[in-house]
Amino acid sequence: MTSITKLAVIATTAAAVPLSFIRAPYPEELVIQHVPTLLGLAAFAMVVVFAKPSRLTFACVLAFFWIHILGARWIYSFVPYDDVLRSIAGTTTSELFGWQRNHYDRFVHFSSGLLGVPPVSEILQRCGGMRSRGAAIMSISAVLAIGSLYEIFEWQIAVTLAPDQAEAYNGQQGDIWDPQKDLALAAFGAVISAILVSLWVPPSMKPTVAPT
Repeated sequence: MTSITKLAVIATTAAAVPLSFIRAPYPEELVIQHVPTLLGLAAFAMVVVFAKPSRLTFACVLAFFWIHILGARWIYSFVPYDDVLRSIAGTTTSELFGWQRNHYDRFVHFSSGLLGVPPVSEILQRCGGMRSRGAAIMSISAVLAIGSLYEIFEWQIAVTLAPDQAEAYNGQQGDIWDPQKDLALAAFGAVISAILVSLWVPPSMKPTVAPT
């Protein structure tokens, strides 16, 4: 996949942001969600142009953007996955497992660990000269550090905004242990991903064999 193709895919993802406002149930909260989204996509486009990440890293970062855009459309707490599953299977995950809350935000935090390790591992190998296994292990710490900083950011949002806006942005849904559970799921996803990518070496790091 060329850089031009990757930029086209990023542009398509960016176009999904304004489309998500169509009949959005909470448009004001959606603005808060998507300002960082557009900034992140712009930064990712620059990374694609100048750093040329691997296909795996590109796919992981892009997948996380799409997961986030989908969740932000319903401000995470009201993603209608149960309605979709009921229309397909006649039942819902909430009924099967006795869930009392919407767990899409938990899925996103798990995905942040699962999808975050490969890009961080690539950065550590390309810029830090680390070997694949060491980079994979260090990636777990990096992903959790980023997740902790994000939880602090959410906390500041909660004390700065009005209570109704803070609840809508954080997706806490009344759970006082929400940050701890989010980080635990991110750690779980990161460990799984680290095991899978521990032997992965970015193409740019692989030695070339001179012709004989």
